[in-house]
Amino acid sequence: MLNVVLPAVSLLVGIALVLNGVRLLMGPSTVDRILALDTMYINSIALIVLLGLYFATDMYFEAALLIAMLGFVSTAALAKYLLRGDIIE
Repeated sequence: MLNVVLPAVSLLVGIALVLNGVRLLMGPSTVDRILALDTMYINSIALIVLLGLYFATDMYFEAALLIAMLGFVSTAALAKYLLRGDIIE
């Protein structure tokens, strides 16, 4: 059962990544583009976790954790840039 569900869910997450990429390229404002980028890294984390479940290894989970930390920091830096116009004070 898991061999059927994991590829189907991976396909759906891949479609979500493509749609977020379209929003990233065609977003009407900078805030929409940042939100699309934030959603893309969350979807990529989900895809990596699904790959870790499919291949039954722990290394994918560590990579997902690293992407989560980098995504949080980049989102916070972009939000600070939008608010103040400068990242480092």
